This record gives sequence, C-alpha cells and structure tokens, in this order.
Amino acid sequence: MPAIPEPAPEPTRRVRAAFTDDTVTVYQAYAPASGVPAARDGRFPASWSRERMTWIKPSFLWMMYRCGWGLKEAQETVLAVDIRRDGFEWALRNACLSHHVPELHGERDAWRRALKNAPARVQWDPERDLRLAPLPHRSLQLGLSGPAARRYADAWLTGIRDVTPLAREIHGLVRGGDLEAARRLLPVERPYPASAELTAHLGGA
Repeated sequence: MPAIPEPAPEPTRRVRAAFTDDTVTVYQAYAPASGVPAARDGRFPASWSRERMTWIKPSFLWMMYRCGWGLKEAQETVLAVDIRRDGFEWALRNACLSHHVPELHGERDAWRRALKNAPARVQWDPERDLRLAPLPHRSLQLGLSGPAARRYADAWLTGIRDVTPLAREIHGLVRGGDLEAARRLLPVERPYPASAELTAHLGGA
C-alpha cells in the first residue's frame, strides 16, 4: 500500500482569507457607537475618518486575539467587511512592509522613503489558534491610509456584517473546552491566490 504523503508545510507568510470570485472578507472591531451603525447601514458613516490609518485583518482568529473576542474596551463590535478583490490586491501591490528588510529594501533610507509614500503597509503577525496562542506561521495585517483608506470605505466596500454574536458563541465553546464545535463555526479561510508579483515585495509566499 503506497505511503500517504505528508502535507506540505505551511509557509511562514501567506495571505489566508475567506473570499469569493469577487470579494474578500476582512475584519475590524469598533466601539458599538461606530460599529453598530456601520453594520446596520452596510457602510462606514461620514464621521469615519478617511485620513487616518485603519488596519484590516483577513484572519478571524487574529482579530479575536486583537479584540479579545470583542470584550476589549472600544472593540466590542466585531465587523466582517467584504471588499472587492481588485481593491484588496491594489492595496497589496502598493503596500510597503512596516519594518526594514535589507534583502527586500536595500538601504534603510530607501525603505523609509517607500514607507512614507506608500498608501498601505503590511505587518506579518503570528497566526493564532482557538485559544489565541501563537502559531509558527504568520498572517497578514494591512494598514490603509490616505487614498487607500478612502478607496476602502467608498469604492471597495460591498458589505458589512456584525459578527460579534459569532465571536461570542465561539468564545463560549472554547471556554467550555469544546474546541471541535468551536472549530466548525470558524469562517473558512483558504490560501489567497496571490501572485508572486503581488506579495514578493512584502516577503510573502
């Protein structure tokens, strides 16, 4: 009987997300005063700042780590934001890593100039398991500012859902020790079909 091949190791850095042919889902968490109206209306209000940096996260569990399952102050409303894939890919293509990597950027001054001028920036942070412990591989965090933030809110966005009840339900199952039931409720995140051209300058797979 032929041996069953070992699964390929998970790349250290790879974009993983829930996505369709047209959209990709990212997560953010806000205070209820901002998050509830955004989910209700399916768009960010005019008061949402389009000039400051906003961070979006394709990983549901990394968002849970960041917002403490929606229990941290001013992060009690967890939003799943569906955006156009072409917009998401524009942000990746025009992003700069938030830290200097000589092999990618050359001199530090060149990286500083690129970071200053980039409308988006990328961090790779350890992915999390259901207990929010770090895993060996990393997930993408994408910061948008200036033109990227404006496009995100006003051109790329196709829908906003309040997933706070889902976060609380999964958290309850984890606290009760039923990790298998919790796992079944997680959004299905797959390797995003990003070309080398799209992520090579970001150190991604």
